[in-house]
Amino acid sequence: MRDLTIELENRPGALARLGEALGRAGISIEGGGVFVHNGTGVAHFLFADGIAARKALEAAGIHVVADREVIVQRLKQDEPGQLGKISRRMAQAGVNIEVMYSDHDHQLILVVDDLAEGRHVSDTWTRERS
Repeated sequence: MRDLTIELENRPGALARLGEALGRAGISIEGGGVFVHNGTGVAHFLFADGIAARKALEAAGIHVVADREVIVQRLKQDEPGQLGKISRRMAQAGVNIEVMYSDHDHQLILVVDDLAEGRHVSDTWTRERS
């Protein structure tokens, strides 16, 4: 799974243009969100095929800022504090979480500054909870 960081104009129709470009290419968004920061639209969307998504967006003139692999983690939804616990584990390992959101399957999606160490923390977390 890949997280694409996408820059959007902060105006009506910008998100529609993005969605239409992906729709024409037959590409589904697996999770993510959009916000405005310093007057610019910033989207983080999750794709099964990041290469195809990037091509479709760039062909439509939409600026893809970054394409990054993600960590996918299933939290125990019925146990409060899960986000704090896994985030603390990442911090203790020196891993900075740069982006966090959920996918359409209620899984935690993390974009981190050290993918190898982040995966190690995530894999250890999963083994300990099994």
